[in-house]
Amino acid sequence: MTGTGGAERVGVLPIWKPAGLTSHDVVAKARRLLHMKRIGHTGTLDPQVTGVLPLCLGRTTRLVEYIQEAPKEYAATMIIGYATDTEDLEGTVVERVDEVKLTKDQALSALAGFEGVIRQIPPMYSALKVDGKRLYEWARQGVELERQAREAILYSLTLTDWRIRDDGYPELSFRVTCSKGTYIRTLCKDIGAALGYPSVMSRLVRTSTGHIGEERCVTLEQLEALVRDGREEEAILPPDYPLRHIPQLTLSADLAERALHGQKLRLPSAPESGDAEKDEILFRAYSSDGRFLGMFLWDKNGRLLKPKKIMAASD
Repeated sequence: MTGTGGAERVGVLPIWKPAGLTSHDVVAKARRLLHMKRIGHTGTLDPQVTGVLPLCLGRTTRLVEYIQEAPKEYAATMIIGYATDTEDLEGTVVERVDEVKLTKDQALSALAGFEGVIRQIPPMYSALKVDGKRLYEWARQGVELERQAREAILYSLTLTDWRIRDDGYPELSFRVTCSKGTYIRTLCKDIGAALGYPSVMSRLVRTSTGHIGEERCVTLEQLEALVRDGREEEAILPPDYPLRHIPQLTLSADLAERALHGQKLRLPSAPESGDAEKDEILFRAYSSDGRFLGMFLWDKNGRLLKPKKIMAASD
């Protein structure tokens, strides 16, 4: 989505992140390819993890916080029988058992117990900041800090494969749709604990963020080829594409113009949403001709619509 007259490119560029690169590495490569400085990603993936990594271009970076709130789907594989200090295969083995006696039915039963609201203790090898430093920085110094459990939501958790490896350890694969802030490595560890054994995540792929799946993504190599042919716009999605988890409302031409000038609005009637019990409800707003205006907050008590992030330009 490129405007005329040198206007800033905006939109969401969904990249299929390869293994071996950090999320920041991907942003740096996209900046070089697109000759843009203002690019931000929408959720860190560990270097060994592959999958959907939406990049926000230009002023679309103002929507990062909302895109990050979208549900995410992962395909994960775990090994039951040993554990590492990082909860994945990158770490040092800290616990191991000689034998694991489990059935597929036991695994199915354990997974069913994790659907819904769960509580997780963030792993030490994570990007969460404590006292000004990320937990993995403390961990690399040999320091283990006390962490508070956090809530996460697992909307669905499905077993996709069960097999016994050559070393005798069971390998369990699952697909999970979850809220922001879910640690899949920790989920694997907790599933193992529920089964009575140490466990470790062996593979992780983010298969979707919001409504962006693999089919909408391009690899960095594909992006480079598109840029070379002058066709990079084909890969860029509209700024509001990943925001479908947020309710929408449509404003009349008069209200839309006032909204774009940052005014608080009194609406003819309260907008509809599934969060009627909340005092404040976030909406993505559109003009009557379908133009995405930005993010607005409905104040139920004051009966006012307040601008949060204005995306469209005023005419």
